[in-house]
Amino acid sequence: MLTAAIRSILDSPLRSACTVVDNSSTSSLRQCVLDSSASYIHAQKNIGFGAAHNLALNGNIDAAEFCLIQNPDVRFSSGVLETLYGFMLTEPSVGLVMPKILYPDGQNQNLCKRLPAPHDLIIRRFLGKFGRTILKTQSENYNLSKIDMNVPWEVPCLSGCFMFIRSSVLMQVGLFDKRYFMYMEDFDLCRRIGSRTKTVFYPHVSITHEYAKGSYVNLRLLGHHVLSSFRYFMKWGWYFDKERETLNRRVRPFIPDRC
Repeated sequence: MLTAAIRSILDSPLRSACTVVDNSSTSSLRQCVLDSSASYIHAQKNIGFGAAHNLALNGNIDAAEFCLIQNPDVRFSSGVLETLYGFMLTEPSVGLVMPKILYPDGQNQNLCKRLPAPHDLIIRRFLGKFGRTILKTQSENYNLSKIDMNVPWEVPCLSGCFMFIRSSVLMQVGLFDKRYFMYMEDFDLCRRIGSRTKTVFYPHVSITHEYAKGSYVNLRLLGHHVLSSFRYFMKWGWYFDKERETLNRRVRPFIPDRC
């Protein structure tokens, strides 16, 4: 899986650097990464999703016009990065773009969302199918279930599994907030980017994402999810969050600047 993720990047002529950050306690992946011609950073312990990405970004953000944040369980074919790159060149008001994301069987992963209020995460994470049925309208609004996934949209919350970001914007808003060990750090970063530029879902190219949903089956990961959610709402506000309301009203089909 990791080899496929690295190869997806290295096969693109746009790639100026590819860095893999290893959060495991041993460096057993080192040779696998170096054999692929990617750079390798061994964190020596699990420092968290955001902090690990920051190690790679700090070493490359000044050297490239765009940065790609990618999970190790993501792979894509040639042409994806080139298409996203071309889109960003023609749309200077866009700071972050995410392509269509598919399961390995080709089904859509609907990872476009509004910025959450506390009850949105409670419905999604703890009430299951029952909650999504009883509170159907609320659940559909948060998950943007009714938008046309075949056209570009301005979306306030995009998944951290694959973020193609303008480096100048990333330098303005800052990197991942290290207070989130795992979960919600992508929501936080997307929100900061969205407060300055457009954040866009672009479905004309796609990637494949394994998407294990670990916190649904692992109590330790569930604990991280709950703690990160608490930190997110302590930072941005629980129910009294005017900026969330403003950014969520910007859910709309994307109109190219050149038009």
